[in-house]
Amino acid sequence: MVVVAAGAGVRAGPGEPKQFRPILGVPMLLRALRPFTAHPEVRHVVVALPPGYADRPPEWLRKARGERLAFVAGGAQRADSVRAALAALEPGAAVVLVHDAARPFVSRGTIDAVIARARANVGAVAAVPVSDTLKEVAEGAPRATPRVTRTVDRERLWRAQTPQGFPRPMLDAAYVQLGPLRAGERVPSDDAEVCERAGFPVELVPDSPHNIKVTTADDFRIAEALARELR
Repeated sequence: MVVVAAGAGVRAGPGEPKQFRPILGVPMLLRALRPFTAHPEVRHVVVALPPGYADRPPEWLRKARGERLAFVAGGAQRADSVRAALAALEPGAAVVLVHDAARPFVSRGTIDAVIARARANVGAVAAVPVSDTLKEVAEGAPRATPRVTRTVDRERLWRAQTPQGFPRPMLDAAYVQLGPLRAGERVPSDDAEVCERAGFPVELVPDSPHNIKVTTADDFRIAEALARELR
């Protein structure tokens, strides 16, 4: 499997990369890794780290490195990081999971369900239905006072999360078809989109709202409260 942990995390504020910051004393990346390194069906995990950290990871991460856990240098975009990790993944993997290091609370049930669907020869995306009312704003509208152009029907909308799982040949072929990312080209926001663009079938796997993505300083405060509840 691939864990994407190469982002700078600037929205979390100044300091070390957000994926290395603690949640109740445990680095977020370590929390994200544990459900997979402890899973009996996950044989090999490759973590894409920020440039410079693959060779010199933090001490707590270096201690975890072994036959089942390896590190590679990530790229400028998520797709670049996933490509690098796929190249380092053992060739015998029939199914590949991709998970965000910023999601430290994934459940065993979600992992099992994503693996099961990927084994059925489709892409599988952990997701939750959208519950908020969604507003679309005018193109180029200022963030401070954006003008609403319409309310978007949320009936068929879901929020994509991770892990996402794919048959290995599907994910490899989708990235070959994607090709090198060109300047000005819209970058795929996740691996499911890479497969969608290539015409492969992708399905949603209902997930828990607890599987939050930690992005901002406020998210870290929510994560601390959730970690207390789940421990």
